[in-house]
Amino acid sequence: MEPKQIKRLSFALLLTLGVAGAAHAGGTGVAYVTSQDGSGVTVIDLDTLEVSAKLDTGAKGSRGLGVTANGKWLVTANKDEGNISIIDTSGSTPPRFVTIGKNPEFVRVHGDKAYVTYEPSSKSGPPPKPGTPEAKDDDAEEALPGHIAIVDLKKAKIVKDITGKPETEGVEFSKDGRKMIVTNESDNSITVHDMKSGRLLKTIPVGSYGERPRGIKTSPDGKTVVTTLEYADKMLVMNDKFEVVKEVPTGKTPYGVSFDRKGERVFVAANKEKVLQVFDAKTFGKIKDIPTGERCWHFTFTPDDRQILLACGKSNEVVVIDADALEVTKRIPVPDMPWGVVAYPKSMGSLDRP
Repeated sequence: MEPKQIKRLSFALLLTLGVAGAAHAGGTGVAYVTSQDGSGVTVIDLDTLEVSAKLDTGAKGSRGLGVTANGKWLVTANKDEGNISIIDTSGSTPPRFVTIGKNPEFVRVHGDKAYVTYEPSSKSGPPPKPGTPEAKDDDAEEALPGHIAIVDLKKAKIVKDITGKPETEGVEFSKDGRKMIVTNESDNSITVHDMKSGRLLKTIPVGSYGERPRGIKTSPDGKTVVTTLEYADKMLVMNDKFEVVKEVPTGKTPYGVSFDRKGERVFVAANKEKVLQVFDAKTFGKIKDIPTGERCWHFTFTPDDRQILLACGKSNEVVVIDADALEVTKRIPVPDMPWGVVAYPKSMGSLDRP
């Protein structure tokens, strides 16, 4: 047998025994965690809250990720390779790859398509602080527009590339599925695009409120959109016409944000505050700060809504939080700077929603 055949067979066997087994381990489901300083995706069995497998992505530096509604495909954005991996979670085929561009970061899967933000700047990682020499050096590169690549997952092919504003970051959709909402980090703006054509419908400047919009999420009823401003320690609240109606103070450097499934609470991962913050979704009064770990950016609810899993990069762990008691119940070691986490069946979280 040829070495390539052996490698292919070994991959399929490992994936079938590990990932497919984990995906059907019980009724609660699984969580997938990317690690930006390593390779592969860590699989967590949500019945046991233990690592059950490591899924080979065929690439290094995976950050954003998304899963299809049927759980068949997992998509990762690989910054070191400038591509995405489309992974068959059944293990029957090896990953497929689609070249995207420099610094692919955020992934949203909607139907049979993946929406991937990427930046033409050759640099990646956290942005420099405003006013520093490093920030001035970045100005020319940050003026280049970011992009949103739309990938047909069945064909493994880019079907549309939308030119956005500088440093495209988070992606969200309107409740009716007709609009795509994008945060533009260095442009200090939020843009609204037509889902089918990619046409720019509206630009919302947020620089007067603060800098670096990152996370973005629509409420379950579609009437509210929230976004985090990393350098302003703030969350902006907009109505369904994308008008800013409220500014909410948060902990230091907020990023990931999500409503719960009922739309009663809003959760914000405040990175340098080292907490997951919980707010009332009607009044936006703070309910609680939950101590977490180091550089916690993204999180997901479990499919039964009973737990929250928070990826904490610099403490190399996934922190498990009881969603009702709002207390940490467990810490799961995950190596190589965990970046993002999603659950299957699809769940509410900073990177995904049902």
